[in-house]
Amino acid sequence: MKLLAFDTSTEQMSIAVTREIDGTQQLWQYSGAGGARASSHLIPEIERLLAQAGLSLQELDAICFGQGPGSFTGLRTACSVAQGLGFGAGRPLLPVDSLLSVAEEARYQYAAHDSQCRVLALLDARMDEMYAAQYAYSQGQWMQTQDFFLLNPESLSAHLQSSAGPGGLALAGNVFVPYGARLNLAADVPCWTALPAAAAMLRLAPALLAAGQALDAANALPRYIRDKVAQTTAERAQAKAALSALTLSSPISNHP
Repeated sequence: MKLLAFDTSTEQMSIAVTREIDGTQQLWQYSGAGGARASSHLIPEIERLLAQAGLSLQELDAICFGQGPGSFTGLRTACSVAQGLGFGAGRPLLPVDSLLSVAEEARYQYAAHDSQCRVLALLDARMDEMYAAQYAYSQGQWMQTQDFFLLNPESLSAHLQSSAGPGGLALAGNVFVPYGARLNLAADVPCWTALPAAAAMLRLAPALLAAGQALDAANALPRYIRDKVAQTTAERAQAKAALSALTLSSPISNHP
């Protein structure tokens, strides 16, 4: 298949193109800074990769984009670019859940030889919250076993206990550094650092297309899990005061 995929749901922008040449599926990919840069760099990098692959937009079987959850600005950027390319080239769009691509990228990096795994995908949602969804992988296919939800770092351990099941549950995402000890994870819980990757989206695309998930450009929309995008001034002041109180009340040890 001839496919383009891109994701700008986090601070990393990921783009990939694939096509078959002489019976071998080949891949061209780019990863770079996202965020505010995504709106100005996404289209030029897409054009560059398509040129490297010797493809035009009109030759693509589908255009895959990360529909979220994730950064509100990033999701709007990805969706608007996908719609523009889809309308202009007359190509179908394939929305891919960003948390599913996290799960697939983590599986590919850390458990590629396992025929089965269960993954709780987590992305930093800022404001002391994480986007989450749970997936199960078996015999080459993914199934979502728990719908998208928001979770604060201190609630993760309790959630894992309530989600216990056969085969164990691995955690995958970008939350382990920003939230660290607040996650209160047991030492034996697998933690796989991963971001939504365009190459992962391309691996997911054939099954999603076969399942009829492709859409006309007019029907492709971002996936939002919450409406609130920032804390109020009062909430920021309250959080700062709580952090200061916690720092002052913590015992200080002179021992190394």
